Amino acid sequence: MASSIPIPTIDRPFGIELWPYFSKAFEMVAGYPAEDFRFKVGETPMSTLKETGIFIVIYYIIIFGGRELMRNREPFKLKALFLIHNFYLTAISGILLVLFIEQLLPTVVRGGIFHAICHVEGGWTQPLVVLYYYLELLDTVFLFLKKKPLTFLHCYHHGATAFLCYTQLIGSTAVSWVPITLNLTVHVVMYWYYFQSARGIRIWWKEWVTRLQIIQFVIDLGFVYFASYTYFTSTYFSWMPNAGKCAGEEFAAFAGIGTLSSYLVLFISFYFATYKKDRKAPTARKSLRRMSQAPLPDPQDLIHGHITHQEATPAKTTGAKVNGSTPRSRKA
Repeated sequence: MASSIPIPTIDRPFGIELWPYFSKAFEMVAGYPAEDFRFKVGETPMSTLKETGIFIVIYYIIIFGGRELMRNREPFKLKALFLIHNFYLTAISGILLVLFIEQLLPTVVRGGIFHAICHVEGGWTQPLVVLYYYLELLDTVFLFLKKKPLTFLHCYHHGATAFLCYTQLIGSTAVSWVPITLNLTVHVVMYWYYFQSARGIRIWWKEWVTRLQIIQFVIDLGFVYFASYTYFTSTYFSWMPNAGKCAGEEFAAFAGIGTLSSYLVLFISFYFATYKKDRKAPTARKSLRRMSQAPLPDPQDLIHGHITHQEATPAKTTGAKVNGSTPRSRKA
């Protein structure tokens, strides 16, 4: 009886091998097992800059077109659908996270962190590439259906993430697993919070959702800066101290550094604007803090040159407290 109990090991950290179950589920959707997936430029969807650009443009057309469609309509309640949506994203993020852990733990334990973040056979294996190929943008659709303001932080983050995923897949960046696993960890916490909040349950730790996002980007940048420094010094400045060769492409390194750095700045701005208000702060400083929460401009207001009711009441659109509640940051 005791022998039938799965015992966790380095190769099977959860006692059983989870990849075969994922592969079967993948085959049910794709028509072939996950082991046969290959990311090929020009063949796999979202594998060219043109396709990615078109996808991002369509994404913005949908969300802004949706806002126009809902302009003179009552907002949808969507409580049940919103509950299902957030529970589904919590579950999917959790499943992907444990699959990443199953793949990465043996590599990190046996090869070390440097091997895992800088060597192709460490952080860019075929199973990991399958798991990297993951995007989630549906939550913004819920925003315009419920007539929620589309903020700069939210819309920028989703478009930039699609571009970031493309650059890292094209660049075969071994360090990619660090931002992705941390992002999945935050997603589990974040979407669980949204799920409980949609049920009407008051959560005391909602401020920690944004804190975790900031901590995530700080750690991300630490690894990305290290990997980029190692790549450039070993390639062009071998006389400088470095830990060795690091896999990846230069454009992917610049894209990762630039995008993740912008995320960190925007989320820190969001955090201070939402939770650390200072009435004595200079006007310019307040404006910078609220930038990440600012609702994107409405074309009708720009055409007619007047201020709408929403703009006249910034507390409802910029994320300031309304009746004692604060907004939530969202990312995918």
